[in-house]
Amino acid sequence: MNNCVIEDIQGRADSRRIAIDKVGIKDILHPVRVQDKFGGEQHTVARFDMTVNLPHDFKGTHMSRFVEILNSHDREISIASFPIMLQEMLQRLEAESGYIDMRFPYFVEKAAPVSGVRSLLDYQVSFIGEIDAQGCRTKVKIVVPVTSLCPCSKEISARGAHNQRSHVTVTIATREFIWLEELIALVESEASSPIYGLLKRPDEKYVTEYAYDHPKFVEDMVRDVAARLEAEPRITAYIVESENFESIHNHSAYALIKGVK
Repeated sequence: MNNCVIEDIQGRADSRRIAIDKVGIKDILHPVRVQDKFGGEQHTVARFDMTVNLPHDFKGTHMSRFVEILNSHDREISIASFPIMLQEMLQRLEAESGYIDMRFPYFVEKAAPVSGVRSLLDYQVSFIGEIDAQGCRTKVKIVVPVTSLCPCSKEISARGAHNQRSHVTVTIATREFIWLEELIALVESEASSPIYGLLKRPDEKYVTEYAYDHPKFVEDMVRDVAARLEAEPRITAYIVESENFESIHNHSAYALIKGVK
């Protein structure tokens, strides 16, 4: 029987007296289950970043403990479980601050506006959690693809107006739970037009004309979404960004608004 004790190299003292703000693992894949608004759940795969601070006198952190914490929660990981995971990170890694970022695709079934044909559309979602001496904070971030149509182009053109796909990114902190579907609907209602996974010809005619009747600059988009977020009592802070992937330029138009209530 081998009674040899293997030294813990990470536990050695470090003499450089330089603390590290964040150390851990990035981009680790893990299966998760996410509840949707209509009583079901989605099985998806998330990418995790998990970090803690490292005091100046510690040589290294224990990377394997991050994976152990992740696996100990099996697939029951949500924004509600983040405070528990963050506390575990501080305890097991003897840290004073911690951070988790969980990113995954989320699918919503949508009906086309005229034909009613149904299809799935994917949205990129992040759950973000931080913990330190001031407490635990969690945020939800979602990227909503929409259509934007240029008011200037519509005004000055005899025929048509240039339009493009845009990404509206909303990051929120809340005092109460908000469904992802609610955030998606809020953003899409303020776009020139929502987008869909599948459209028949009558649907394509409808969304083209709908966008023409609802032109918006990138500035209009972030202001209108921000006004809706400001009016939502469950939201305590928000960031709304819009990037329009211009169809007549080789660059994007971009705008951002931050709000704290």
